[in-house]
Amino acid sequence: MGGGCLFVGLVRDMTADKVLSALTLDHYPGMTERELSRIEQIARARWPRIETLIIHRYGRLAPGDRIVLVAAVSAHRDPAFDACRFLIDWLKTRAPFWKREETRTSTRWVDAQNADTARAERWGKVDAGRDENANNGEHD
Repeated sequence: MGGGCLFVGLVRDMTADKVLSALTLDHYPGMTERELSRIEQIARARWPRIETLIIHRYGRLAPGDRIVLVAAVSAHRDPAFDACRFLIDWLKTRAPFWKREETRTSTRWVDAQNADTARAERWGKVDAGRDENANNGEHD
């Protein structure tokens, strides 16, 4: 491997215009792990000569806590950067986590953000595990 890209996501300290006290992530064990694995498989089909790693936390987290680690390594830097971006974009929109934000005065469930959906859509469609945008190993 000649290049790697690493993304570490942190819990923000602000939500809209309020100070965030905590973020709680819920998930269904088994289902969540299967979907994370599927997202990695899609990335490996799209960039055949990469290795990936996803570590995503759940439970109650404080501002500044690490929430996600996404890593991709490849023979060259561009596929590593692209795969890392793809993985985080798809995690934000397709991984089955439910987020609840707490402030000093309220608690609310967080909906998917339009900007996150737009970033994920730039990668094209994947149907039933078949990625129509995969390069099938033709080029990095």
